[in-house]
Amino acid sequence: MISLQTNITSLIAQQNLNTNQSFEGSTIQQLTSGYRINSSGDDAAGLAVANQYRSDIAELTQGVLNANNGVSNLQIIDGGLGNISQMLDRMKTLATESASGTFTGSRSTLNTEYQSLITEITRQASNINLNSGGVYNTNLNVYIGGGRTSNQSGSSQINVDLSGAASAVDAGSLGLSSTSVLGGGTDFTGNTVANLSNPNVVFNQTAGVGNTQFVINYADASGTVQTKTVTVNASAGGESGTQFVSDLNSALTGAGITGIAAQIGTNGKLQFTGGGLLQVQATTTNLSNSSDPVTSGTSLLNGGNYQTAPGAFTAFTGNETQTLTLTAGGTNYAVNLTAAAAPDIATTVTSINTQLANSGIYAVQTDATHIALEGAGAFTVSTGAHAGTGAGSLFQATAGAVAVTAPSTSATSTGNALNAITAITSAVQALGLVQGKVGAGENQLNYAINLAQSQITSFTGAQSAIRDANVAAEAANLSKAQVLQQASVAALVQANAMPQAVLALLKG
Repeated sequence: MISLQTNITSLIAQQNLNTNQSFEGSTIQQLTSGYRINSSGDDAAGLAVANQYRSDIAELTQGVLNANNGVSNLQIIDGGLGNISQMLDRMKTLATESASGTFTGSRSTLNTEYQSLITEITRQASNINLNSGGVYNTNLNVYIGGGRTSNQSGSSQINVDLSGAASAVDAGSLGLSSTSVLGGGTDFTGNTVANLSNPNVVFNQTAGVGNTQFVINYADASGTVQTKTVTVNASAGGESGTQFVSDLNSALTGAGITGIAAQIGTNGKLQFTGGGLLQVQATTTNLSNSSDPVTSGTSLLNGGNYQTAPGAFTAFTGNETQTLTLTAGGTNYAVNLTAAAAPDIATTVTSINTQLANSGIYAVQTDATHIALEGAGAFTVSTGAHAGTGAGSLFQATAGAVAVTAPSTSATSTGNALNAITAITSAVQALGLVQGKVGAGENQLNYAINLAQSQITSFTGAQSAIRDANVAAEAANLSKAQVLQQASVAALVQANAMPQAVLALLKG
């Protein structure tokens, strides 16, 4: 049908021209943007999937940065642990040197370096934040991502557990803070002055008036028990505990006492050392309590020796007797207590030591009414049955064994060093466990980085497959769209010219 009112052919040509123009515009947009999906309408479902991949990529990219930061921090910690390990080696060397019974140098000098290493270990542990309660003395969580479960903590995080005392590496946590390589010393029983190591505390403040006196019983090189008194006078203006101990050691040397020395123990108290030392009694005169370097009236027995508890002495009279049997090195020694040998405590001590000559066991008066037995080697003591009508006794009136206490390890010349070696060995093991945790954490983070980078690559590829434009196909589509558009324009021209044919019908 030929109509002047409606040009259907033109309408069809216009519709196709619009379609081809839209097709060409879409193709140009894809080619110029590089994306197949430029709006939700292009592919709503595909865009949703691509957006999820893009979100995962953003998460993982930052996660890789987090993990690399974690590795860097663990490497810093690892370096600090390596330094601490080297310091433990040096401490072990110093302790081993001091632990030798043939060492003739100054254990105090060794201990000065040893204590500085303890301080440095704690300082470095604080610097790497792995001291007790430090920033990294906890469960370190590094968020990397990659998981899509509702519980992200399991699949998206790496945990490096450095929490608890077992993971702290300061000297206290490693069990080193109270160790030393000093020659073992014995404390005064009942002494409460524990701040001699504090340089800010001044002793002997009543200068020129007071003094501290020490009555020392010791076995000399020949095995004879000697009793000597040394006095340290109050110094003008007061002095530190270190200077007081120096003055005391000078007084010991001046009195001709060899093999015995004073020192400041790791507890800050005054100690005496020496294998032949039996007893020291301290008395302070005209000193205020705040300036006493040792509590007046206290005494010590050499804790580095085997010893009995002091026995209560009662004088022997008349015909009464009692025998003590001591065994040392497989040899028995008999000590006979009679009215002649034990009329008073001082005579009894002298008599016992005479009867024990060359045994290595010595009697020492600990106070006005008690006597103890001491020896460098192990020995046993048994009390024989009491005979006679008197009430005299030493350890006990009835027959039986007398308890002998073994030496305190820390009171022997090498005991502190031996204890330090044990503590350092444990510290090395504890440090190794922490190094293992840190190393495992580094490796775990590196593995996680590798996985995250692999996921980034895979997710990027998946996103690209959905969202990126196929340039080759779209270039072909552009040519197609241009040809179709040109054809549509030409057809539209022809369609618009068709009504002109009606005029031919009207001419006639």
